[in-house]
Amino acid sequence: MEKGKLDPRLKLIQQADLKDKVVLLRVDHNVVKKGVIKDPYRIDATIGTLYAIAAAGGKPILMSHVGRPRDKKTGMISCREDQSVLPIVRYLEQKLPVKIHPQEFPVDPQKGITHIDDSIKPTLEALREGVFDMVYLPNSRWFAGEESKGPEKDTLATELAAMADVFVNDAFGSWGVAVSTYNVATRLPSYAGNLLQKEIANLYHVLEPERPFVGVVAGAKYDTKIGPLKALYNTVDHLILGGLMYNTFLSAKYGATINGVSEEDKALAKELVDLDRTEGKILEMPMLVESDSAGERTDGGYRRVETAQLKEGSRLKYILDVHEKSFQDPHIMEVIGSARTIFANAVMGLMPLFFEGSRALYQLINRNTSATKLYAGGDTLQELRNLCPGDYLKGLDDPKTYYFTGGGSVLSAIEQGSPYKMKPFEVLLGEERA
Repeated sequence: MEKGKLDPRLKLIQQADLKDKVVLLRVDHNVVKKGVIKDPYRIDATIGTLYAIAAAGGKPILMSHVGRPRDKKTGMISCREDQSVLPIVRYLEQKLPVKIHPQEFPVDPQKGITHIDDSIKPTLEALREGVFDMVYLPNSRWFAGEESKGPEKDTLATELAAMADVFVNDAFGSWGVAVSTYNVATRLPSYAGNLLQKEIANLYHVLEPERPFVGVVAGAKYDTKIGPLKALYNTVDHLILGGLMYNTFLSAKYGATINGVSEEDKALAKELVDLDRTEGKILEMPMLVESDSAGERTDGGYRRVETAQLKEGSRLKYILDVHEKSFQDPHIMEVIGSARTIFANAVMGLMPLFFEGSRALYQLINRNTSATKLYAGGDTLQELRNLCPGDYLKGLDDPKTYYFTGGGSVLSAIEQGSPYKMKPFEVLLGEERA
């Protein structure tokens, strides 16, 4: 399935001399919510790289972010137990025959971890001597410098680089610029891990799709998705929208008022509405689910509404799902059934209250056994696994199905037209090899 279109300048882990080297491995194991692993897929996907490092004689130090511990308003970093990497360490030790040392550092109650102190020295010595097989650093976002724009950034980059001989990036889902994904890569010999290579190669099924190409995107916000949405619109043959993103589009198209849709977002959506009047790529869902409340599902408190009845001045309460019967519409069934490439980064309804639309969508997509199917986004994979466990498991072994570990990364690559315009991946490009 892989298209194999890796840039020849991309420095690959296969080319690195890792024997007896300490390897700082940036992974995206951001799967812990309230102290519990919801879906281990992102962890499992990195095991190939861990084996590759071990087989080459390397000594890995793992690093991942978990959640959002920094308060955007105050800048304070809360190092809470429910955003610890310890559940990941326990999972890996159960999965693999390895001993992992979870490293700890002193914590400032407001600034998080301000320095990698001297306690790392005996840890590194024990790692090199084989006392344990791997080290797992604390949540990368607990470090004061990780997302800082001040001097803490350079301090952390220097301290991380001093620990290791080589840096390997295997964190496709962590496409934003941070010290542990970008700055440290400028200070060490740096390479793309096995998973990152696979993700980038499969991106070309979206960037250069076999047609007809159907995209399915849903989201809770419209303003943050405008760029990727417009880029995807220009790439697809047909587009299906869901969530508040679709509510915003419908509100702008029909002049309707829908609870939860702001006038600002409605105004922003008019550009897409005008474009679609000419192109006609967006598939209208015939039936929606309207609810009296956004926080509960009670008998008599929600109902089916027909999209055809929307008009200027219509007032709707909360639209919380696409009705499952929409995916029995002959035209929608034909479009999805005849697609050669399908990209889905979408949970259609408000989970877990309204799940029927998402389930019907995933079932319809998976009935198309000839298409290349690409799923992206942690929520999407989690709900596919929960709602259609049989289809999810089949997809793991199906050469025509691929599960990306990062939805935002795929959308960013679509918006920019290349995976290599994202700084953490661009920095891995070296001089072109002969």
